[in-house]
Amino acid sequence: MRVLLVEDDDRVAGALTPALARRGLAIKRLASGAGVLDRVHEVDVVLLDLGLPDIDGMVLCRQIRAVSDVAVIVVSARGEVDDRIMGLRAGADDYLVKPYDVDELVARVEAVRRRRVERIAAATPASAGVVNLGDVRVDLDRHEVTVSDRVVALSRKEFQVLALIVMARGSVCTRDHVLNEVWGRSGPAESRSLDVHVATLRTKIARPALVETVRGVGYRLAAAPDEL
Repeated sequence: MRVLLVEDDDRVAGALTPALARRGLAIKRLASGAGVLDRVHEVDVVLLDLGLPDIDGMVLCRQIRAVSDVAVIVVSARGEVDDRIMGLRAGADDYLVKPYDVDELVARVEAVRRRRVERIAAATPASAGVVNLGDVRVDLDRHEVTVSDRVVALSRKEFQVLALIVMARGSVCTRDHVLNEVWGRSGPAESRSLDVHVATLRTKIARPALVETVRGVGYRLAAAPDEL
């Protein structure tokens, strides 16, 4: 699981980062609010301290929630009831008061992530359906793509990449999201493989403009899909 730790105290971050890594979490750390909104799309959970040097954590929490549904856990020395209520109303999924036990923190991380995944699954139709993109037809249930009624043979990964982009419904599907969903990690080798798969996908479908590259971010559909 990918975790973004937003903590300005080097001593706290220095102790917490290896402790979480030993428990199987992939940790990225920022010491201020700068850059957080650019990174939330790359992680599953944000651990947010409120006492940041450049922005109040409550304000940042509301900003995160405005651009992402990533799970947010406030981890703060502010332990008054009013503080906890404000944090939850600002959009946090949970609130943990310092000092805390690392295993409890991990359990809370796993819990908020699990609840968010369950909510997404509950809101997703059992049948993904068929998406028409001009003369390109993507059957998400049957894992089949046709162009002008001609079946296009795609590899498993090629179809998975296309399906993720299609299911974004015109929004940007980030490279990190594709890599983690299809390859299970986002290393340099996997990133190069993604480039090859996208190029091959465009060649096979013979509609190179169908999938646009958003430089430095990811991919999106060039046209809005019609869903049947």
